[in-house]
Amino acid sequence: MATVAELKAVLRDTLEKRGALAQIKARIRAEVFNALDDQSEPRPTLPRENLLINELIREYLEYNKYKYTASVLIAGSPCPVDSSITSHGDSIGYS
Repeated sequence: MATVAELKAVLRDTLEKRGALAQIKARIRAEVFNALDDQSEPRPTLPRENLLINELIREYLEYNKYKYTASVLIAGSPCPVDSSITSHGDSIGYS
């Protein structure tokens, strides 16, 4: 009969092979950030350049299928969820 340690090792290996372990860890990180985020404290206003950088990073993460990492970025920064910034760069002063 398998020991608890052996079952844990097999479960961990299976979750790693399927990519589920990384997704679970990213989801936990996002939830911890959400729990620690003080909504009563106002966030500083970011310059337009920073909003553009955040949007580019978010697009990169989503393009490479890092959706859980992108969700942490979106939860932790005032990153626009729509693509109006990159599709209409001139709306923030870039063309």
